[in-house]
Amino acid sequence: MFDPSDDEEMEKSTNTSKPVQPESDSESKPATSKKRKQPAECFLTCPEEKEENTVKVKRRRKKKISDILAKSSPKPGIPEDLQKLLNQHFGTKRSVIELEELKLPDSCFLPANDLTHSFSSYLKEICPKWAKLRKNHKEKKSVLMLIICSSALRCLELIKSVTAFKGDCKVIKLFAKHIKIKEQMHMLENGVTHLGVGTPGRIKALVKQDGLSLNSLKYLILDWNWRDQKLRRMIDIPEIRKEAIDLLEMGIIKLCRDDSVKLGLF
Repeated sequence: MFDPSDDEEMEKSTNTSKPVQPESDSESKPATSKKRKQPAECFLTCPEEKEENTVKVKRRRKKKISDILAKSSPKPGIPEDLQKLLNQHFGTKRSVIELEELKLPDSCFLPANDLTHSFSSYLKEICPKWAKLRKNHKEKKSVLMLIICSSALRCLELIKSVTAFKGDCKVIKLFAKHIKIKEQMHMLENGVTHLGVGTPGRIKALVKQDGLSLNSLKYLILDWNWRDQKLRRMIDIPEIRKEAIDLLEMGIIKLCRDDSVKLGLF
């Protein structure tokens, strides 16, 4: 005889056997999806190439700037350059009357270096009576000539190159490197010094502390045209430019207007 329970068991077995194939399909799909994700790894190399290109472009621009500066022909400084520098520095800070008092007369300027002179030959040209001046100079704490440079190393170079001009006069180093300001004040106070070579910052400090007097000063020479390893002149370095202008304002401009001091651009 036919048992109805047999039909129920058959239906259960068929129902349970049908989902077997979709499960195998679902198991195979993740395997294919994992293979499709693999090409995404190639995108990691693209940003690295772009970064390398940007770095190379920046380096090339820096080289181009230095190449232009190196190839540019040097131009000798002229009095108008110094006057223009003073106007730019004080233009927005001073009134019209104050600016007029800071103006340097043309008569105070010595002939500028035309880039054909050595330092000694330039000084001989602008100061032909140096031998007589140094013999008559007896005042302590002062010098007859100040030479202003951008660095201590440049000061040492000019001290060596001035040998043919200075004769038997006494030269003092007026920069901060390896020399304390008290030592310089002691040397100026205890002996007669004719020529000082230094940086504007240290010279300004000596004048402020009454270690250096400007009463006997006759010549002020700015090392205007010389360039350092970065092709910068003294006036191209912001700190040195400011110190030099401050020094001029401390009394040298007034002495130039009174025709007591002569300015030279080497």
